Amino acid sequence: MSIERSDAFAYCAEQVKRYDGDRYATVLFAPEASRPALFSLYAFNLEIAKTREVVTQPMIGQIRLQWWRETLDGVFDGAPRGHAVALALAGVVRAAGLDRRLFDRLIDTREADLEEAAPETLADLLTYAEGTSSTLTLLALQALGNDFGGPTMEAGREIGIAWALTGLLRAIPFHARTRRVMLPAEIMHAADASPSELFALRDSPAIRRAAAELADLARERLAAARRLRAEVPRAALPALLPATLADGYLNLLRRSAYNVFDPRVSAALPFRSWRLLAASTTGRY
Repeated sequence: MSIERSDAFAYCAEQVKRYDGDRYATVLFAPEASRPALFSLYAFNLEIAKTREVVTQPMIGQIRLQWWRETLDGVFDGAPRGHAVALALAGVVRAAGLDRRLFDRLIDTREADLEEAAPETLADLLTYAEGTSSTLTLLALQALGNDFGGPTMEAGREIGIAWALTGLLRAIPFHARTRRVMLPAEIMHAADASPSELFALRDSPAIRRAAAELADLARERLAAARRLRAEVPRAALPALLPATLADGYLNLLRRSAYNVFDPRVSAALPFRSWRLLAASTTGRY
């Protein structure tokens, strides 16, 4: 049975609402005409981001990512596969002029999720953050239908990195339960932290030091994005609103003294909608 495009958009919106509540909330502050494109992008991101969690072997993960590369071929050729996310994307890629290279970068970077080893260096982690979160932010800016200039795209890149670092900090307990470490080895070593502490889900001064260093870096990236604010048009704001949420999560982390195992750190941000409303009203990300 064929899927109607309106049903495909509704499916994407529901997936984002269920599995990425923060981005779902930001889309509600975008112009109504832009929301289907944003929901489509964020649903696509969910599809590739969950690859590690839904496969049993890295090779199967590679096959799954390759399936999405080939699916994008059809999307950009105007002959999408019958997957709801592909059908939704096909309805927006040309209208919004979305860049295929950014989609490919997203998928290529997600291959790192299939590796068992932690990032060796901070530079490795930043490359991952830029290839995933920043790339998605750039696509979201394109989806808003404006030819934004360099400062706006640079702000998006910085916010994407900050949002990824914030998310990785909040996800430390989740990753630890699967014996995965996303904190770079060099930061863990400098803080005298060990993976065994993470795997035991045990708070320690060393883990707090490592988390604080990464949180400080996220704040630096947010500050860099805000230095460009005078050059960023208001129309770009919906794609940049995660910066406002990152502030809230980083403040929660600071109030917990960087105990990443404090349940408040991984919980949904209190008063999320009000924070976004304030940012949207003032035009400040």
